[in-house]
Amino acid sequence: MAAIAGTPHQPGSPSEIAEALGTTGYLCDEALATVTFLALQMQRPLLLEGAPGTGKTSLAEAIAGAWGVPLVRLQCYEGIDATQALYDWDFPRQILHLRTLEALGGETDVEETEKSLYDERFLLARPVLRALRESPAVLLIDEVDRADDEFEAFLLEVLSTYQVTIPELGTVATAQPPMVVLTSNRTRELHDALKRRCLYHWIDHPGLEREVAIVRSRVPEVSETLARQVVHAVQQLRDRDDLLKPPGVAETLDWVRALERLGRTELDLETAAATLGAIVKYREDTDRVKHALDRLMAG
Repeated sequence: MAAIAGTPHQPGSPSEIAEALGTTGYLCDEALATVTFLALQMQRPLLLEGAPGTGKTSLAEAIAGAWGVPLVRLQCYEGIDATQALYDWDFPRQILHLRTLEALGGETDVEETEKSLYDERFLLARPVLRALRESPAVLLIDEVDRADDEFEAFLLEVLSTYQVTIPELGTVATAQPPMVVLTSNRTRELHDALKRRCLYHWIDHPGLEREVAIVRSRVPEVSETLARQVVHAVQQLRDRDDLLKPPGVAETLDWVRALERLGRTELDLETAAATLGAIVKYREDTDRVKHALDRLMAG
């Protein structure tokens, strides 16, 4: 079975997946490459959980980039429903259409008028419908843990059939399902029914060497010395148990970019203190890190 049908490169092993993702700057370990390969080959959704900033969303972006297919993103939030995920009708344009018909005058067939209101041109395709239509594509359902139980049930149905029925237009289906990546920061537990539908992987923070490699890959202009100093400092912060939000890889990259823009080739105490906003996002964390900087830099 092709990994992503319709794309020029069909990886035949997890190592080829890792190599292809690496061309986009996304460096993954063997376990993540394997589960991604299996999700592609088995046409199963991939559920990624982990702390914020560990690269869950970036994996979907890297898959789309590596295979040159569209990335369709559905950002979940409290209260999201099927309308925001599937489709809606462009009500203002429908009203304008009605007024145009009235302005033209003459007798109009009611049935034909109603039918014209639900023409394809008035359809607003939301992410799930867009992904089905544009497949091969990557459908990213981001932070699904922010949605409620009813939305999970809706997702389960769609991901089981990969088709959407629009009463006014008919059923939209695809012979080649999109690659689906769901992410969760685990602010709440997802239901077992949804998890059973997916292949699952927990993404943890990378080790020092892999994080340095990620930094050098994403910010190649940075010096090896600065990359190692920053990653070492960030990893020490993650080992603390008193931070409200330990920095993720995304914050590591932000810090490196900030220091590089300031022209630094090494991390010094003064610049580290001045750029803490790149890695800590709470006042309490800023105070704690400032007090620990001397020890952090010495370590």
